Amino acid sequence: MKARQPVLLRTARSLTANPCDAEDLLQTALAKTYVAWERIEDHRALDGYVRRALLNTRTSQWRKRKVDEFACDELPEPEGVQAADPAEQQALHDAMWRAIMKLPARQRAMVVLRYYEDLSEVQTAEMLGVSVGTVKSAVSRALGKLREDPELEPVR
Repeated sequence: MKARQPVLLRTARSLTANPCDAEDLLQTALAKTYVAWERIEDHRALDGYVRRALLNTRTSQWRKRKVDEFACDELPEPEGVQAADPAEQQALHDAMWRAIMKLPARQRAMVVLRYYEDLSEVQTAEMLGVSVGTVKSAVSRALGKLREDPELEPVR
């Protein structure tokens, strides 16, 4: 089992974002495997058993998570975070629209429908009479152009 640890750790890391949590998850799954050792009929299928234990343990942790949210009349402001300057927000908004207006008409329409109108790729494709793949590629190219726009440098 020690030789399989890197592979199993990769599986655990795919189930949780924190590497330390992944190590704990793997250790818990291995402990569960050890406890169930006598019940495991085919010891050649241990990887599958441990993977299932990883998944079940992670699901159990997710279900048991504690949510520390409380209803209150006023939302507290995070410490050290100040509200963004409205003038700066408006300047960024205007810069974004200028950058969008530089896009070719078809790409501009797709970006507006996808991100401002919040339509899905399928809905956007139906609305414009094109395939979903066309929407994906055109939006991808448009976002690439927006990322390269020098006027939007402060946003990055």
